Amino acid sequence: MLLTKKKGSYILICLLILSLMAACGSGETGGSGGNQFITIATATTGGTYYPIGVGMGNLWSEMLEEEGIKATGQSSAGSVENIDLLRNGEAEFAILQGLIGAQAYTGTGNFEGNAYDGLRTVSMLWPNVEHFVLMESAIETGTIADIEGASFSVGPQASGTEQSTLVIMEALGLTKDDISPEYLGYDDTISAMRDGRLEGGSLPAGTPVAAITDMYASGVDASVLNVTDEQIEAVNNIYDTWYRFDIPSGTYPGVEEEIHTIAQPNLLAVSGDLDEETVYLLTKTLYENLDYIYEVHNSAKNMTLETALDGLPAPLHIGAYNYFSDQGLDIPDELVPPEAE
Repeated sequence: MLLTKKKGSYILICLLILSLMAACGSGETGGSGGNQFITIATATTGGTYYPIGVGMGNLWSEMLEEEGIKATGQSSAGSVENIDLLRNGEAEFAILQGLIGAQAYTGTGNFEGNAYDGLRTVSMLWPNVEHFVLMESAIETGTIADIEGASFSVGPQASGTEQSTLVIMEALGLTKDDISPEYLGYDDTISAMRDGRLEGGSLPAGTPVAAITDMYASGVDASVLNVTDEQIEAVNNIYDTWYRFDIPSGTYPGVEEEIHTIAQPNLLAVSGDLDEETVYLLTKTLYENLDYIYEVHNSAKNMTLETALDGLPAPLHIGAYNYFSDQGLDIPDELVPPEAE
């Protein structure tokens, strides 16, 4: 009798294990089966990349729950690190500056001799607006040339902020030797300025930038600097990726005049290894729910189907290519992925 009970218990345990295994393998996503976890690499938490990346992850997780998609935004040091995260398989998607995407795909600049030909793009998201902020006591002309001689944060090391800031400084005839460089995130930059430990910093992001809103609202005696037409021309002689962007009056507390600066595109990039079906589904879900993304951050309101391909520095992923083709978009030859040819 005891043997029979033990045998029955053993059979029951085996049946339970088999049931659990069957349940775990029953879902299908992107043709791979089971839940699919998607990581979106962003940047530091005080900028625009992070909230939009988190919002995008929430959208995909909510709308595609039945397909087993679980997506999340991940903070990082920014665009340069995001390329490494994609290349090493530590993230499936990443938000990048146009400059960094171009350098990575072509193997120039920060990626000299180390091209990432597996980089693929999904969509232009919103303009990355340059915000060079400086304490009023250090401002002379009101333009970005005033950072010379200042203690100035160029952004976290290995970030897109640092790379774009250095290109702009090069256009001004400046190097790190001409400033006292710091390597801070956005919130830390404003905090250091408030405490008198720093005179300025570079905070490129979509408007409004939360850290800069805080700068003005909390009474830090500093301003966003202007960029002249001559300075724009000098920057684009190095990398032709920036364009004039005027920040409207009232964007930041107490700022009653336009701020004349520049911007470059931000974009959603993806590893070319991610399967076609998944990328098609995620792209489709993103563009069919733009109102959701618009509520995440004001910068996201620049996202439209008509501007989806603007400024992309690398070919589309085959999944995104198929979606945009289905929508009737005229896709430039340089954005057609090799997989579609």
